[in-house]
Amino acid sequence: MIKEFKLPELGENVASGTLGKLLVKVGDVVAEGQNVLEIETDKAVAEIPSGVAGKITEIRVREGAAVRPGDVVFLVETDAAQAAATAPEPAAQPAPAPVAEAPKPATPAQPVSPPVQPVAAAVPAGAVPRPGLVRAAPSVRAKARELGVDLNEVPTADPSGRVTLQEVLAFAQGSAAPAAAAQAEEAPAPSAPAAPPASAAPGGTTVEPFSAIRRKTAEHMTECWTTIPHVTHFDKADVTGLEELRKKYGKKVEAAGGKLTITSFVLKALPGVLKRFPKFNASLDMAGQQAVYKHFYNIGVAVDTPNGLLVPVIKDADKKSIVEMSVELGELAAKARERKLALENMQGGTFTVTNLGGLGGHAFTPIINAPETAILGMSRAVMEPVWANGQFVPRLMLPFSLSYDHRLIDGADAARFLRRLIEVLEQPWILFLEE
Repeated sequence: MIKEFKLPELGENVASGTLGKLLVKVGDVVAEGQNVLEIETDKAVAEIPSGVAGKITEIRVREGAAVRPGDVVFLVETDAAQAAATAPEPAAQPAPAPVAEAPKPATPAQPVSPPVQPVAAAVPAGAVPRPGLVRAAPSVRAKARELGVDLNEVPTADPSGRVTLQEVLAFAQGSAAPAAAAQAEEAPAPSAPAAPPASAAPGGTTVEPFSAIRRKTAEHMTECWTTIPHVTHFDKADVTGLEELRKKYGKKVEAAGGKLTITSFVLKALPGVLKRFPKFNASLDMAGQQAVYKHFYNIGVAVDTPNGLLVPVIKDADKKSIVEMSVELGELAAKARERKLALENMQGGTFTVTNLGGLGGHAFTPIINAPETAILGMSRAVMEPVWANGQFVPRLMLPFSLSYDHRLIDGADAARFLRRLIEVLEQPWILFLEE
């Protein structure tokens, strides 16, 4: 009996993903619940388990292809599971039969202007479907996955169907592969000039298409910036006492598997401040002309990774201790850098914190992470002379940058919000009174 394995739902508001890696092949016997593929979404990689058991007879989706929930990934022969388990490994799939005559590529599709649509969606009309797995070197497959390109859609001049790195890069830029175009007797003029070669400018240039993560980040940031009227409020907190507290109890948190940082104290203080100022824990419904106030406190923390900026979310922050959040933050940051975050780790945020203190600087203007209404930026804490009791004394001052949506939040609201947060951080015993 043949059964279909369909891609399950990927999570809230996740409509599609990219098949990053197949963990099985035709002829393999899979068990129900066994991880069979890796799906790359905007900013996470998730392993997907099989919902059926048996012998894989056909794989219908190729690595690097865009997939949606409900798409059939492979077929499984359930009755032949036991027989296949003892059968020898099948031979590698033969290369597709040579094409007698390379077809003339049609006019390339209009290049898509990022960040509105992914460039991989622009499929040249001259693309030739190739049954079975596309022939390509491992490095080419890796680059295609990085760029979000479906290798099956890349036209190639090789009669055997092998795709080269140059053809993948050309396709990612929204034009047919130059090798394939060179075989056309009459190539129509492209609708837009291609990127200049590296030697076209003094010193040369390098063209690097957006990765899937960078493309999505560009799209989201453009939407946030163009649809939200941003205002940023700046202030400083005296965290001299808080730093002493951090050093005193840091070893205890390390013993629990975490790292006690100033960010840990900020995460602990924020839920209480958000409860007092609910506009900062809300979202806007402009179609209905209303604000949606949320009575749960999921705080996203921006993490700098080699793959781009990721924002894992600490759920129910108001119900967790400083130790619990320190441990969880360390675990989520490690997963983010290794691209092992689960989809649910990045969903449901109500407020975001971004900390550039480790890199320097004294202020910046963070962009609100829509549909949230505010974001808190932290810069490097530095010793400054502060006038107190008739003299200057050295105090450790932490700069904050609070960006807010001016459609809902006024400047006075932002000043009061940040003042309250600073008051709590400067007198951390308040945290225990509010629990």
